[in-house]
Amino acid sequence: MVNFNGKIHSNDIDYLNHGNRGLLYGDALFESLRVVNDHIYFLEDHYLRLMASMRILRMEIPMDFTMEFMEQEILRAIGTSEAKGAFRIRFTVFRNNGGMYTPETNNVSYIIEARELRENFYVLKEGPYEVELFKDFYIHKSMLSNLKTNNRILNVVGSIFAKENDYGNCLLLNDEKNVVEALNGNLFMVSGLEIRTPPLSDGCLDGVLRKNLLNIISKSDNYHLVEASISPFELQKADELFITNAISGIIPITKYRKKEYTKTVSQSLIGKLNMAVRITI
Repeated sequence: MVNFNGKIHSNDIDYLNHGNRGLLYGDALFESLRVVNDHIYFLEDHYLRLMASMRILRMEIPMDFTMEFMEQEILRAIGTSEAKGAFRIRFTVFRNNGGMYTPETNNVSYIIEARELRENFYVLKEGPYEVELFKDFYIHKSMLSNLKTNNRILNVVGSIFAKENDYGNCLLLNDEKNVVEALNGNLFMVSGLEIRTPPLSDGCLDGVLRKNLLNIISKSDNYHLVEASISPFELQKADELFITNAISGIIPITKYRKKEYTKTVSQSLIGKLNMAVRITI
């Protein structure tokens, strides 16, 4: 089902038009959220990131756009009275129609799409998961790169490259040729007792799962957490690489070029992540 400005529609209905600014200019933001048995994972983090992003893009935030309102509208989209299980939610906010590059209004509308997921909790992917660098285009080091906007053309072209070459994913570089993130999530690298992830200043997405995993790792006595740039040369020296996003949780990388990786840290962290989610229920 689809929730468009509070009205519920079926998935096959046409409710957008040629003047939509998200379509015309990518003038939109979105959040990908996981909902299990009516519980929205990391709701507060998603809400605060969305509000901060709207302010940065100078969108007008409606007075009733509270966290409770966001929760209510998401649950309406999945049919909270009957539907149970796991859902993937895409909550999109876009500036209303009018104007060209300069909008006629900063008022916004929203769309909430709900799709069922197979698993009720985070699980590690089985089987091989090989990655490669995507070097056709680069991420620019700026605050806009930290936002989850509808401008995802680099990710689209990179995903096509990955599919054409039978890779599970690709790693993206910034304009200084440092590894920033994967096509669909943040990147973590394990070397001995050090777990490193690129800083936001390198241009990576300010991921909700990234934030929560940083908090989990920082409380561990077993590993040393570092937010620092990662060069492509360091990838083949690492013991482990994994990708994180709010829908899949942790995705272990098994191979990059001739280097194969373990899943030891991923297996340890997925349990802690699921435990952290249960505590918030």
